[in-house]
Amino acid sequence: MKSDWRVGPHDVGTRLDKFLADSGRLGSRGRATEAIARGKVIVNDVDASSADAGRRLAAGDRVRLWVDRPGTARRRLEVSDDDGLSTVYEDDVLLVLNKPAGLLTVPLGRRSDAPSVYGRIQDRLRSHGRRRPFVVHRIDRDTSGLVIFAKDAATQVALKDQFRRREPERVYSAIVYGCPTPSSGTWSDHLVWDEDASIQKASHPRDPRAKEAISTYKVIEAFPDASLVEIRLVTGKRNQIRLQARLRGHTLVGEQRYTYGPDHLRPIEFPRQALHAHRLAFRHPRSGQLVRFEAPLPADMRELLRQLRRSSKSS
Repeated sequence: MKSDWRVGPHDVGTRLDKFLADSGRLGSRGRATEAIARGKVIVNDVDASSADAGRRLAAGDRVRLWVDRPGTARRRLEVSDDDGLSTVYEDDVLLVLNKPAGLLTVPLGRRSDAPSVYGRIQDRLRSHGRRRPFVVHRIDRDTSGLVIFAKDAATQVALKDQFRRREPERVYSAIVYGCPTPSSGTWSDHLVWDEDASIQKASHPRDPRAKEAISTYKVIEAFPDASLVEIRLVTGKRNQIRLQARLRGHTLVGEQRYTYGPDHLRPIEFPRQALHAHRLAFRHPRSGQLVRFEAPLPADMRELLRQLRRSSKSS
C-alpha cells in the first residue's frame, strides 16, 4: 500500500514525524517514527532515515509512505555490541553499520584473528543459517562511521559498480590542525600505495602507478589551532583524506601515520585520527531508490569539539 502527500501552506515548517503522525495519515508519533526507521518513508524521491525524523518540511515537498515496501521488515541480525558497533539499516540484501573507532572493517592477513565488523556479521549470519557477508567498501580501523556490507554476491557487484562510477555520496567529518584556505574547495592529487610501508604516497600525474584522488572540502567551524571540516570523497583511495589533509599542512588531529613536516601548532591530545564517516547515500541495488544514512559524531569527537570551543572562548 502506498500513500502520497504534498506539503501545503499549513504544514510548512512541520517536522516530518509530526506530519506523518497527523490523524489523517498514520495517527501517532510512534507509528510515524517506526515507518521512518524501517525505510518506508520517501521525501522528494529520497529515502528518509531516522536522522530525518526532525526534518522541517517545505512547501511543495512530496512525502510518500510505502507500507509494504520490500526489504523493510524488522532488522534480522541487529549487529550490535557494547563497544559501539550498531546496525543503522538492514534488509534482505544489505547492511549499513556504524563502526566504532578501533575495530577493523575486515580482518587483515597478518591479523586474521583480530576483531572486525566482518567477523561480527559472519557470526550472526551463520547463526541464522546463512553463509558470509560480502565486502562493499572499507574504512580505516581508527576511523569511525558508516560502512556497507552485502548479503549476496549480486548485491556486492551492483554496489561496487556504483562506487567504481563514483556515484555514492561519502561525506566525512574531520578535525584538522589549522584552517584550510579558502574555506571550501577541491583537493586533487595522484597517489601511489606503498605495499612495503603500508602507506599512501603522493606522486606525479605521469607516474604509471599513480591513481587520481579527489576530495571536496568545506570548513564548518574554525578554532585558534584547529578546524572542523566536512570532506566529500569523489574518489575513494585508501587513507585518501588523511594524506590529502597532511599534504596541505592540515594534519588530522590524532594522526599517527601521516605526520611528516611541522604544523607549527601546539599538539592536541586525541587517541586516534579525528575522522568520522557521517553520511552515505547510494542507489538501493534492488529498488533503484536513492537511500541516505547518517551517523552522528561519536562521543570522543564531540568531546574534542567541546574542548576546542571552550579553549577558543578563553583565548
